[in-house]
Amino acid sequence: MTRKDGRAFDELRPIKITTDFAKFAEGSCLIQCGDTMVLCCASVEDRTPPHVAEGEGWVTAEYSMLPRANRERSKRDVSKLKLSPRSAEIQRLVGRSLRAAVDMTKLGEHTITVDCDVLQGDGGTRTASVTGGFIAMALACRKLVERGDLAESPIRHYVSGISAGIVDEQPMLDLQYSEDSNAQVDLNCIMNELGEIIELQGTGEGRACTPAEQQELVRLCAKGNRELLSIQKEALGGKF
Repeated sequence: MTRKDGRAFDELRPIKITTDFAKFAEGSCLIQCGDTMVLCCASVEDRTPPHVAEGEGWVTAEYSMLPRANRERSKRDVSKLKLSPRSAEIQRLVGRSLRAAVDMTKLGEHTITVDCDVLQGDGGTRTASVTGGFIAMALACRKLVERGDLAESPIRHYVSGISAGIVDEQPMLDLQYSEDSNAQVDLNCIMNELGEIIELQGTGEGRACTPAEQQELVRLCAKGNRELLSIQKEALGGKF
């Protein structure tokens, strides 16, 4: 089965990653997944929040969409004087996913904040933020090692994310907006390079799904995450 853009049901959209996209961030990349574009910038501070144990570091994330990232202009969160519930939920997901990749004792008393700003949204912005956010974070950790602030990289393993869903009774990988908006079932899957699941977010938007269907979607996501892992390694110049 082919799709509106000609892809096979188990095929990723074209992925392009441009590292060091921003001049001043310790680590940055622009990730393009089809027509979805997210700018990910990692910033390092030499302090940690009060809840973090002495001698350990912290990783957190923020997520936002530019007003014209979508088909109609949306208001900036600052104009509403609070973060939108969707942005808050997504940035918590990104933060949890990236913390799973880091040994906080090796990071030391540093905080890495990964800002994920959606320049253009066409489905999969949260998973693109995880995939690109990891690259930005890894580059920031590399810089900490290069300037002698860390003895070794605190990165334990690669992390990436991808979506899958059921559209017109067909399981599909990496939904673009036209598919996502009509999906019967939608699932986001964050994995590490060992193929282990860090987080699953699944919703029966149009109908409930069976355990067998869920496993098929996870299988598709595992395939997609393996391919993303290779793209990440190429962008970073190899394994840590």
